[in-house]
Amino acid sequence: MRVWPGQPYPLGATWDGHGVNFAIFSENATSVFLSLFARAGDANETETIALRERTDHIWHCYLPDVQPGQLYGYRVAGPYDPPAGNRFNPAKLLIDPYARAISNSITWNSALLGYREGAESDTSPDPVDSAGFMPKCVVVDPTFDWGNDRSPRIPWNRTVIYEAHVKGMTKLHPDVPEKLRGTYLGLCSDPMIEHLLALGVTAVELLPVHQHVIDMRLAKMGLSNYWGYNTIGFFAPDVRFASNGPGSQVEEFKTMVKTLHAAGLEVILDVVYNHTGEGHHLGPTLSLRGIDNRTYYRLKDDDKRVYVDYTGTGNSLNVQHPRAVQLIMDSLRYWASEMHVDGFRFDLAPVLGRDANGLSQRAAFFDNVHQDPTLANVKLIAEPWDVGPNGYQAGNFPMRWAEWNAEYRDSIRHYWRGDEGRVADLATRLAGSSDLYAGSGRGPCASINFITAHDGFTLRDVVSYERKHNEANGEENRDGHDDNVSRNWGVEGDTDDLEILGMRFRVVRDMLATLAFSQGVPMISHGDEIGRTQRGNNNAYAQDNELTWIDWNLSQRQRRLLAFTRVCFKIRHSHPSLRRRRFFRGEPTVEGGAKDVTWIRVDGREMTGQDWASVDTHAIGMLVAGDATDETDDNGRPMTSDTLLLLFNSSASDVAFAMPAVAGPGGWFQVVDTASRELREPTSGVIELAPFALALMRFGAPRMFVRFPRTSLQ
Repeated sequence: MRVWPGQPYPLGATWDGHGVNFAIFSENATSVFLSLFARAGDANETETIALRERTDHIWHCYLPDVQPGQLYGYRVAGPYDPPAGNRFNPAKLLIDPYARAISNSITWNSALLGYREGAESDTSPDPVDSAGFMPKCVVVDPTFDWGNDRSPRIPWNRTVIYEAHVKGMTKLHPDVPEKLRGTYLGLCSDPMIEHLLALGVTAVELLPVHQHVIDMRLAKMGLSNYWGYNTIGFFAPDVRFASNGPGSQVEEFKTMVKTLHAAGLEVILDVVYNHTGEGHHLGPTLSLRGIDNRTYYRLKDDDKRVYVDYTGTGNSLNVQHPRAVQLIMDSLRYWASEMHVDGFRFDLAPVLGRDANGLSQRAAFFDNVHQDPTLANVKLIAEPWDVGPNGYQAGNFPMRWAEWNAEYRDSIRHYWRGDEGRVADLATRLAGSSDLYAGSGRGPCASINFITAHDGFTLRDVVSYERKHNEANGEENRDGHDDNVSRNWGVEGDTDDLEILGMRFRVVRDMLATLAFSQGVPMISHGDEIGRTQRGNNNAYAQDNELTWIDWNLSQRQRRLLAFTRVCFKIRHSHPSLRRRRFFRGEPTVEGGAKDVTWIRVDGREMTGQDWASVDTHAIGMLVAGDATDETDDNGRPMTSDTLLLLFNSSASDVAFAMPAVAGPGGWFQVVDTASRELREPTSGVIELAPFALALMRFGAPRMFVRFPRTSLQ
């Protein structure tokens, strides 16, 4: 094997058409060895190469006789001194943090531990070789025919996000070819694209697709880390979603992105840079821990054996070190430039912006992202909380960032559950949550509105269960949230009672319509549009089975729900006033005109301070003026909209809403009613709204409407 000096950059294994350059950073190592393997399951390497070149703490070499497909890993030597933060152990094969592909998952064995299992502490290194239980990194040929692929670049205010799990979406879909079910190629198959486009979706947000590891506890119980929030490879598409097995995952991921782009759909990745799958100080040595523990992980000042844990997973990445920040930035650039993804949702994002004093908008990570031209046009979404001090940081992220809005989720659930005193919260969320985002200079599109997500109840379970039912997770139902802001409407779980089922599906329609008609960016959790259930499990992270896979065998009631949801989002797309870029001002848009938004009582008059303060107020109207648009078409012409009136009733009684007076010719026409079989016109200027129902009215001249599906309670 010929060994040439090579170059310190780029990091990782880089095929240049003639050979492969290998480069890995370790500041505190004393020596680094590159191990080459013939097969993924091999315990013994075919070659071991000492990296003798070291430039700025980067160890490197060039192998002219190596080609794509070569399997490799690293062994890194140095002091094993956990109290000082060092955990080097050359007996442990390590994953290259810049590996573009990884052969398979780990096989759990005590050899994966860097210390002697069963010892009183982790201060003694374990001499057993781990290679036979470790996956191998794969040298990748990046060549791919992207053709004329272009990002759709959907403006934020026209974006509708669909949060999805690659496997769960198609594993049970009868119209997806069997070999492709549960894979990248299955997700971009014709049935999936047709479903997403008919729903009005513009972006697919994928639960983590970086290579991950299964926790030892789950593996021992025969469970899996289904969601994938346990990353071990920030550059490697997860091999479990490849239809042709190891080695095909990179090309198939690129094919998925290219195909979704051709359909006009953006791809957003849920990324987990806050921690890795190596866990706490007694976890396995798989990659960063053995490469340079002190550099890559945040350690406690008074005891460097132990990690600072802002994530609840045992460790936190050390974003105060420039090389750790570089790892994240290089990964983001790779997925944006080489894999053509359109955005990122950052799991536990405050971890990435924490300095010594907590979350800082001028943290190194934010500064790096904001000045990077490769990331200038990608969508950035924060999950704005972690488990560290002052971990809830909703509204505190800088310009360019959107945020998951848990205040929206809770307000909508509280209101439609029938809780008292919730109309003010409802109005704030409908109007885009200016209380959270206006102060930073951002607009309504900073709010990612969601009522459900992967974490928690499905929408159907929100109206079917009042308690979590997580026994299948093997933690005696101790895991998951206890406060779900849910209501079962009379029976816990499944029922054949038609009246209860009718009310449940009505409230599901209420919440989906509220989501579609709110200012901000709506996000649908996959399967909510068809009434997917997890049978009350609100923490199904470990359930890779029929509990979490979408069942596409739909009942008539589910088909009606799907048709209803499609219409609601079609209305959103056709009315610019429902997707403003700037907040309402509560003032006329032109002199002498109507206010852009007016909040209406049941008698058709404007809400007063006393109305807002009353805990007995359950019904409210939102009148949006037809000229309350702030968007132009592609030629710069102002876009127009109908004058719309949204009516909400979360009381247990019928409410007679008087239609407000509106200047101009025409009258009020009903567009949506979540409780009625038929669309109706107001009688004598009044419309009856059923208990726990939502209606959308349009003012203007009569014209043809898309007829909505019957929403019968039976």
